[in-house]
Amino acid sequence: MTALTPYLRLRARFSRIAALEEASSILHWDSSVVMPPKAAPARGEQMAALATAAHAILTDPATAVDLDAAEADAARLGAEDRANLALMRRKHRRATALSADLVEAMARATSACEAAWREARKASDFPAVAPLLAEVVRLVREQAAALSAATGLARYDSLLDGYQPGLTDSRLVALFGPLQAMLADVLPAALARQQAQPPPIPLPGPFPVEAQRALCRSVAERAGLDFSAARLDESTHPFCGGTPTDIRITTRYDESDPTQAILGVLHECGHALYEANLPKAFARNPLGEAAGMAVHESQSLIVEMQAARSDAFLSWLGPRMHAAFGGDPSPYAPENLARLWRRVRPGLIRVEADEVTYPAHIVLRWRLERALVLGDLAVTELPSAWNDGMRDLLGLAVPDDRRGCLQDIHWYDGAFGYFPSYTLGAMAAAQLFQAASADRPEITVALGQGSFAPLVAWLAERVHAHGAAHGLDGLLERATGRSLDPAAFERHLRARYLGE
Repeated sequence: MTALTPYLRLRARFSRIAALEEASSILHWDSSVVMPPKAAPARGEQMAALATAAHAILTDPATAVDLDAAEADAARLGAEDRANLALMRRKHRRATALSADLVEAMARATSACEAAWREARKASDFPAVAPLLAEVVRLVREQAAALSAATGLARYDSLLDGYQPGLTDSRLVALFGPLQAMLADVLPAALARQQAQPPPIPLPGPFPVEAQRALCRSVAERAGLDFSAARLDESTHPFCGGTPTDIRITTRYDESDPTQAILGVLHECGHALYEANLPKAFARNPLGEAAGMAVHESQSLIVEMQAARSDAFLSWLGPRMHAAFGGDPSPYAPENLARLWRRVRPGLIRVEADEVTYPAHIVLRWRLERALVLGDLAVTELPSAWNDGMRDLLGLAVPDDRRGCLQDIHWYDGAFGYFPSYTLGAMAAAQLFQAASADRPEITVALGQGSFAPLVAWLAERVHAHGAAHGLDGLLERATGRSLDPAAFERHLRARYLGE
């Protein structure tokens, strides 16, 4: 080790950190998929130990010494290595802002809270998890204050920046205000247009879970998922985890409707393909990571929302669904699937929301989590604030907390600042899909044959291969010629739902 240059020592050190984080990711998958409930306390200790060990390596004084030395000699490095070094510095700055005790406490608290949330969600019992969530929120506020002091960012901005570098609350205000105004125009028009059309034929059911599993695996393979380096399992909340060479995606099955399972798998495949195609030369180093969660969500949504719900892909999928489930073929006709899966209908559940109403779910969560972080909302007030927000934004009454503030895992797992990435990702996905389709017309033809290969190849070249080098706007500028442009999302919505 001593014979290596400071930069190469840093690469080795960050590789060890990444290996610990990979182990933590696998343990997290295990806890969500197969871990017995009584193992939760021990799992919390394991997660805390891994988080503390990774934090110790990153904040070791030797890391700071090598960063200073490598930066002083950065002219000798190539462009990619200089970018990797800058990302190392960013990680070090954020890590040293947090004490080891806080990192350990956060790992323990989120592990306990997440385990309790699973049971509370089933029982629609928010009071059962509220004290644990209050502890998570207390630690998140402490974390935000420490990061703010170290980075000069506002407290909530310091959390947003952890999920999508450079993202600020002021930018969200600038984006979400016009977005809400646009949706207020599009939503009633889309509902009126739907009302004038024949209603969709419901999928007949029941849909045996085994048949859904087989179809979902087949669809994942068509999307490009390599099952020699991936798994598909079940969990309460679908997710993509693991590592780029050991990808773990999950979904959940409903025997009355296969929609959530199929589209959920395609969504997670988008995440998985991004991870699998990240630059291998910088594996386990910062440049070899994703460019942020808004970028990550753009990759899942371009697969699920843009490609999988297109007329072309539905023309391929419909007959496969009929073959899998049998019965009357008419509900599986592509035009009927389009009416079903592109139907606009305000609902309570974010992961089941249509493209037009989905941003309202994110605006609600953005408002509430910001208030929780800043101390303007107490955890005990969360259910009533949630219910008021759903009434104001979508005109819906929330009947129970399971379909209200207990529906998402994010806050119970400590992920404050994540939610805005979903809608930014939807905007970016529309922009990327429009550019990709114009650049490679064969994408539409291939989707009609059940193949995502041309689309994934374009994304691998324009997005995946750059890792974390350029950030959200930088990647979009290189791929589409402009930074994040909400107009692309509006064009997509108006074309798909208003026929404009």
